[in-house]
Amino acid sequence: MTSVARLIHLNGPPGIGKSTLAALYADDYPGTLNLDVDVLHRLIGGWRDPNNRTWDLAWPLVHSLASTHLRAGHDVVLPQYHARLDEITTLETLAHHHGASFQEVVLLDSRDSATARFDHRAQTTDDPWIQHHQRFVTRDDLVRMYDALVNLVPQLPDAQVVSSTPDAIHETYDLLSKTLGQP
Repeated sequence: MTSVARLIHLNGPPGIGKSTLAALYADDYPGTLNLDVDVLHRLIGGWRDPNNRTWDLAWPLVHSLASTHLRAGHDVVLPQYHARLDEITTLETLAHHHGASFQEVVLLDSRDSATARFDHRAQTTDDPWIQHHQRFVTRDDLVRMYDALVNLVPQLPDAQVVSSTPDAIHETYDLLSKTLGQP
C-alpha cells in the first residue's frame, strides 16, 4: 500500500516550539522536508532591514518548495504561525492540489506561559533571527497573536491541539507523534 504524502502545518504562537518539533519530526521520518520559513527567510538578502518586504519573497518560495516535495510524494512539515483562516485554507488547498493530505496541528500553552517562553528564548540565544524578532514583536503583539490563534481554532474543525509544555520537548514531541499517527 502506498502512503499519501501529507502537509503538516505546525501552528502556534512564536516561541512555543514549532521549529524544534518540526526538526525532530523530520529527523524521525527521512525524506520529510522541514520547511522552516524562518530558516528560508534568512537566505534572502536584506531580511534584517524592517523596510524590506522580504516576506513577500519568502512565501512564493515556501509554496514552490512545498509543491515540489508533495508532488514527488514526500511529506512536508511547516512550522509557522498563522491566525487567519485564509492562510490555513491556502495551505490545505496546496496539499490537496498535489494529492496530499493536510493536517493542522496547533501547539498551545497558556497565554502567560507562551509570552514568557518567547521572552526567555530571546534572552538565552544569540540567534540573529530571534534577536531580530525580539526587536519588533512587543508583549502586546504576542498577546494579540495568541488570542487571534485561540479564536481561530474553533473555525478549524479538523485542527488538532497539542499542549506544548515548557522544558518538556520530548514529552511534547511524543504527544505530537501520537496526534499525527503513522505517516
